[in-house]
Amino acid sequence: MKRESEAIATAAPPLLDVHDLRTHFALRGSFAGRLLGRDAGSVKAVDGVSFALRTGEVLGLVGESGSGKTTLARTVLGLVEATGGSIRFDGEELVGMSERDLRRHRRRAQIVFQDPHASLNPAMDLLTAIGHPLKIHGVATEEGALRRAVSDALEHVGLTPVERFLHSFPADLSGGQKQRAAIARAIILGPDLLIADEPVSMLDMSVRAKILELMLTLKDEFDLTYMYITHDLATAKFFCDRIAIMYLGRIVELGPAEQIYDDPKHPYTASLLRAIPEPDPSRSVPRDVPRGEIPDAVAPPLGCRFHPRCPRAFEVCGWESRDLRTLLETRWTRLSEDDYEAERRVIGDLDALDEPALDCVLPAADGHFPDDAMSVFEALRSDEPEDPFFKGVAEVGTDPRGVRVRFNDAMDPRDLDLDGTRVQCHLHDREALEAARRAG
Repeated sequence: MKRESEAIATAAPPLLDVHDLRTHFALRGSFAGRLLGRDAGSVKAVDGVSFALRTGEVLGLVGESGSGKTTLARTVLGLVEATGGSIRFDGEELVGMSERDLRRHRRRAQIVFQDPHASLNPAMDLLTAIGHPLKIHGVATEEGALRRAVSDALEHVGLTPVERFLHSFPADLSGGQKQRAAIARAIILGPDLLIADEPVSMLDMSVRAKILELMLTLKDEFDLTYMYITHDLATAKFFCDRIAIMYLGRIVELGPAEQIYDDPKHPYTASLLRAIPEPDPSRSVPRDVPRGEIPDAVAPPLGCRFHPRCPRAFEVCGWESRDLRTLLETRWTRLSEDDYEAERRVIGDLDALDEPALDCVLPAADGHFPDDAMSVFEALRSDEPEDPFFKGVAEVGTDPRGVRVRFNDAMDPRDLDLDGTRVQCHLHDREALEAARRAG
């Protein structure tokens, strides 16, 4: 029902070939900083993404909010300008392409947005809204041809009888009908690539499967290629040939859907799978989801970006000064008020730890000695002796300011090919494991 064989898809030439794609958004910073020419940094929404999408394939982009999925899709469509890298669509380079040429490209690549209520103009009936792309691109301007094309699109998405819907407004439609109308507008130009950005997440559960079934039917009828964006691995398994797991601007695992489900290679993928709801209330399923929240994309963690949340991180994964502050403050949230106040009086200002560094100082407060700060550090180690953080600590000692902590050198994960799956994880990298052995 779902897909052609992987062998056929692999044999086809890439329709979309993305290499080392980067999309960064510059921050404005303060007025004084701009006057002085200070760089306020940038949000690294997409930061070195590579993948190929073959004709007729369905690729799922899965990850938490903030992982960069939607920005990646918008960059592929030319709605957001790439900072660097390459996007080749049917052999043609899109990065640096003029707006005029991008408009031509968008005839072949369309998007279905997440919110069907917001994607349709409430002042337009469906004849006008769905036919609008035909007018924009000069495909059909004569009223009869326009009406026939819209009627055909409505027929294909199941909005029948067509006469009932042609002059309906969005307010007259249910959520599922609105999304069908949005899909009709997306296919009316006959695109090759259709990007579906969480197309069922805002619909009732009873409607979701019907919309996905419709999209698979349209895939076969129009020979469509899909990029399917979602945070829900359950629907991705049903819908996709391959799945790419995104985390903080990077693809950390990419492989066939069945393989991702049956044998996840990256700890983040495994955690997403454990978060899938279990429909049987009698079954107890572990929910050891990653600790903490997704970090700031302005200054991503050193080394592996998932390491602060990873239960299997080790010596070379990228431990640094910010991790020390996070671990210490997490400990303080668990202490009684009196114990917290006692430790907080010993430790000075922690703001210097916010600058990512492999060599840092946990400062002693005014009136306290480095040994006092060391007692807090040792209490932290005693409280969480098995925390992966301490595998990253290479050396601890005192200096006149407090406790000096030096971390092992961070290694940036590289792409590894493992039995048809591409993964960025030190757990599978012999060089990283050997470096960790030497550090330990």
